[in-house]
Amino acid sequence: MKAEEHGGNGARTHIIVRDLTMAYGSFVVMRDLNFTISRGEVFIIMGGSGSGKSTLLRHLIGLQEPAKGEIYFGDDNFTKADEAERQRILRRIGVLFQSGALWSSMTLAENIGLLLEDYTDLNPEEIREVASLKLALVGLKGYEDFYPSEISGGMQKRAGLARAIALDPEALFLDEPSAGLDPVTARRLDELILELRDSLGATVVVVTHDVASILTIGDNSIFLDAEASTITARGHPKELLAHSPDPKVREFLTRGLPQEAAQR
Repeated sequence: MKAEEHGGNGARTHIIVRDLTMAYGSFVVMRDLNFTISRGEVFIIMGGSGSGKSTLLRHLIGLQEPAKGEIYFGDDNFTKADEAERQRILRRIGVLFQSGALWSSMTLAENIGLLLEDYTDLNPEEIREVASLKLALVGLKGYEDFYPSEISGGMQKRAGLARAIALDPEALFLDEPSAGLDPVTARRLDELILELRDSLGATVVVVTHDVASILTIGDNSIFLDAEASTITARGHPKELLAHSPDPKVREFLTRGLPQEAAQR
């Protein structure tokens, strides 16, 4: 199967999910998921609490195995790949977990350097230089020797992003990046995500329930419906807000919006 196909807008497909069913034992979380993600777009996975958004992200990065179905990165079948091939594919992606997942006993530079030590042949001086560059890209120049406990939650998220881009990934997976942040800090993080997408030329997959973020950064999206146990809407978030016939989707996308904005 050739995953490097072209969409109607000429965009090349980067990730394909085919007939994916996610389950815990006999309990099916989501079934028959089919969608594609184009190169260079910000793709939103959205839905209410318990709909399986983070579970889907864990399937996409190989932390959970599907009950059925396949995931492709380019022409590579990630689901059926052996361990060596899977590691080669994972080398091309970066992940920001919801908590930031920084090692508390390491400085920010050391957190980033750990990946560089494992996956490159750089010497310690070069690793320090690259770590400083990545921190500068997320607005944390000069914070190399700070520990996670010494910086704010928003700065921790940015440091987590710096680690996620340590290896110049072609795809970034972000799990609830704005969770726990105040609105101003969350919007700044949105701006940073777009800047990194543009500078890296990376595909960005974001799991989020933050409506302002969804409408600001999303190029495409899917809506996971917990009751239907599958995708019930897909498309540009602003188009779904304006035209979706599904009341659940409209309700989800109008949460917290001013009434006049919700009615547009």
